[in-house]
Amino acid sequence: MNGKRETVVDVQGTVEDGFEPVRDAFVANFTGRGERGAAVAVYRHGRKVVDLWGGTKDGDASDGAAPWEAGTAQVIRSATKGIAALVPLLLHQRGQLDLDAPVGTYWPEFKAAGKERVLVRHLLSHRAGLPVLDTPLTPAQAIDGVSGPAAVAAQAPAWEPGTDHGYHAQTYSWLLGELVLRITGRTLGSWIAEEISGPLGLDLWIGLPEAAQCRVGRLADLEPPAAPAASGLRVRPKRSVADAYADPASLTSRAFGAIAPAPDENAAAYRAAELPASAGVATARSLARCYAALIGAVDGHPRLFAPATLTLARTEESAGLDRTLLVNTRFGLGFMLHGPASPLLAPGSFGHPGRGGALACADPESGLAFGYVTNGMQRNVTADPRAQALLRAVSRVVGRTSAGDL
Repeated sequence: MNGKRETVVDVQGTVEDGFEPVRDAFVANFTGRGERGAAVAVYRHGRKVVDLWGGTKDGDASDGAAPWEAGTAQVIRSATKGIAALVPLLLHQRGQLDLDAPVGTYWPEFKAAGKERVLVRHLLSHRAGLPVLDTPLTPAQAIDGVSGPAAVAAQAPAWEPGTDHGYHAQTYSWLLGELVLRITGRTLGSWIAEEISGPLGLDLWIGLPEAAQCRVGRLADLEPPAAPAASGLRVRPKRSVADAYADPASLTSRAFGAIAPAPDENAAAYRAAELPASAGVATARSLARCYAALIGAVDGHPRLFAPATLTLARTEESAGLDRTLLVNTRFGLGFMLHGPASPLLAPGSFGHPGRGGALACADPESGLAFGYVTNGMQRNVTADPRAQALLRAVSRVVGRTSAGDL
């Protein structure tokens, strides 16, 4: 015997005929990529074709711990941003929001410190110049609903708004949240609950209710796999990127450190907080169903995005070297677009990853919608080897351009 213990995982759920390669890739994530607990779901043309889960509910659990169940949900980190973007886009579709209006039209206090010409579309495309705060917020301030909006309203831009892009890792929460509140009188999380999750029957929250806390698994850090299990992705950042994360004065470090010290993402208070940049909670099934509803009818529910809105979501607004992430990124309005830094289902896909693992996206041309959640957080921001392996399996099944084959 070589002393190694074989990884055994009891994968539950269903796949339609022809989608068995997705199940194979999901199992391989546990046997070869260090997966602890996860779920993946795929819709095609409004119908669920993959719904799988396995492993343990808690990423930091030892053997014999509670298993991941059909209804287990997880914090999805920045995959929340794509869900949050639905609100301003649908408000625009309904005639309640002008994407080309200055943010100060709706939020007068925002005009301070040279931000008079920041447009709504700049917030959604990470072009507002506001990825950092001169004074980071404490975890308590970040979730109090007041300190965050006040801080970004007073903050001077790091560059001339509209001229360049840089990922607004944390400040996206308060920028979008306050904008929606000023326009609708409702918090962004309550708008999602009432207009999206409720009608579609989704286990998807920005602001987790107390009754659902028991369903959420715990996040834990996970070492990234070595090649070839890394699926051809760069899982260890090049030195310039690594140096930026390590330098407390860099734009990169300050953007991710806009809340300091880092909040406890497993705390009930954090899960209950309405942080549209990072604290959404969902099942993979609900993420896939939500994205399916953006591009087509689902179980009798009409599609959420009109054709013009779908075009807005996936038309490139920002591209090139990202001032925050220091890699080439592509953004539409609120969504990441398919590209080398964040491969999705196909060139016309749109969606959003979550740092460390989660991913949700859709490809209108093939009618595919994809959701993946995990409790094992790897050191990546825009592309996770486990999610990429699943995307490639889905793409091969339907004959689309494989994720990562650019």
